[in-house]
Amino acid sequence: MKKLILIIFFVLSFYSLFVEPAMLKVHRCTVKDSELKGVKIVFVSDFHIKSNQQKRLKKIVELINKEEPDLVLSVGDYVSGHTKRSTMSIEDIAKALGKVSSKYGFYTSLGNHDGWYGVDIVTKNLEDNGIKVLNNRNIKVRIKNKDIYIAGVEDLMTGNPDISEALRNINSPIVLLTHSPDVFPKVLQKVNLTLAGHTHGGQVRIPIFGPIFTASEYYDKYAQGLIVENNNKMLVTRGIGTSILPIRFNCPPEINVIEFD
Repeated sequence: MKKLILIIFFVLSFYSLFVEPAMLKVHRCTVKDSELKGVKIVFVSDFHIKSNQQKRLKKIVELINKEEPDLVLSVGDYVSGHTKRSTMSIEDIAKALGKVSSKYGFYTSLGNHDGWYGVDIVTKNLEDNGIKVLNNRNIKVRIKNKDIYIAGVEDLMTGNPDISEALRNINSPIVLLTHSPDVFPKVLQKVNLTLAGHTHGGQVRIPIFGPIFTASEYYDKYAQGLIVENNNKMLVTRGIGTSILPIRFNCPPEINVIEFD
């Protein structure tokens, strides 16, 4: 019995450390919204690219481009860890992501790890490679004869998310980018879809019991998936990378493809 328990422990540990974190699933989601009908978005977040992950970064770009999206949207955490020694440089990450192809652009907010790395340097490198950073501001994008507003707020942990400023002088349809899902209850204006990350879905989810930990004061409520609340919708991605511990269990990384109907 003891030997069996050790074997199970070894198998689960190996799987959680080396198998599931290396997965990259494309998760497809259809959202009902007549104002955005026909628009296709690829949503990616929480990359946490380490210095030795050139092949993974290339794979991410290939998977995005294969979808031929109208828009690519992200909510940040491009870099990994709390210091520049624990991550691939933002220069190299931004250069690789500059090869992402979409019909109407790549727009992003930033995450807490980007904030610790340095908002100015992350913003400069992303924008130098064609990725528009939205820190408490918005931009109008014309897609298939529709004016769509993309708004983004600063990170809750390392910045000052100002929803009112981000949504100033705009009308629906609006897609709002926020790294942390915890700002969602403060989104009082009508927003067609809020996109968030940060939680990684919990990274480790025990069947029946749920996640061991989530980076949200709302625990599992805003940890992953499509959430509808107060007539607003939010999609929280499990993200691509890992943080704190390099493990995932029952919570594989994902690239989200969103189509509106």
